[in-house]
Amino acid sequence: MTTQLAAYSTSTAEAVQFWILGTVAVIGALCTILMKRAVHSALCLAGTMIILAVFYLANGAYFLGVVQIIVYTGAIMMLFLFVVMLVGVTAADSLKETIKGQRWLAALCGLGFGVLLVAGIGNASLTEFNGIGQANAGGNVEGLAALLFTKYVFAFEITGALLITAAVGAMVLTHRERTERAKTQRELAEERVREGKQLPPLPAPGVYARHNAVDIAGLLPDGTPSDLTVSKTLRERGQIRDVSQEALNDLKALEQRSEERLERRAVGPAKFQRSEEASK
Repeated sequence: MTTQLAAYSTSTAEAVQFWILGTVAVIGALCTILMKRAVHSALCLAGTMIILAVFYLANGAYFLGVVQIIVYTGAIMMLFLFVVMLVGVTAADSLKETIKGQRWLAALCGLGFGVLLVAGIGNASLTEFNGIGQANAGGNVEGLAALLFTKYVFAFEITGALLITAAVGAMVLTHRERTERAKTQRELAEERVREGKQLPPLPAPGVYARHNAVDIAGLLPDGTPSDLTVSKTLRERGQIRDVSQEALNDLKALEQRSEERLERRAVGPAKFQRSEEASK
């Protein structure tokens, strides 16, 4: 009798864990839908999956919890995240509706999923359940396999078919056929000339014999820094060291020393000529 009551009751620790993690999971799920950037949505979805794995572990489904972390969160979700980061999907791309009526279809699917979710929760709360102990009598892996390949075999196969269809659909949507002839190197060079772009390689950063760091702009012949010598990323971050004033001061000092030397050379022959004339 005591064991049966324990199966139907919830301890205080379990309730606290459920309400805290459940709230975070719902927030992560909402952020997955509402975030503007695809990378942020993927990270929120990964956090929700980790919380689901914690729920599985807390309920005694150790195999399912480990699979949730290793397979879904660690492999599939991280693969999605890396693909999104490499492709560079932006918020502007996600707002373009390439298939007509997909918003209404998505809303209808969401409504149907909500009805199924409410029906499942209602069925679980109104009927009696056997408990996790009876389900894992022969082990968590054996109990899970028995349910997947007997009672829920059709749902399992349909889910697998949907995942394969989604993977093939993603490959078809991302594949792009070349509809025009590829431009030759000569044509590309002519376009760069007509558009007035930088034709030769960009000048190197820094001033040799003084500085050659990537965060120091190279100086032009007049001593002013050249923006083409430093990376655009460093310019946006404001991480460029400005040594232009120092270089201008050095240039002025060099010019002054050159003028003094020229004056000395000009004064020297004049004095020698005057001395010769006086001796005559």
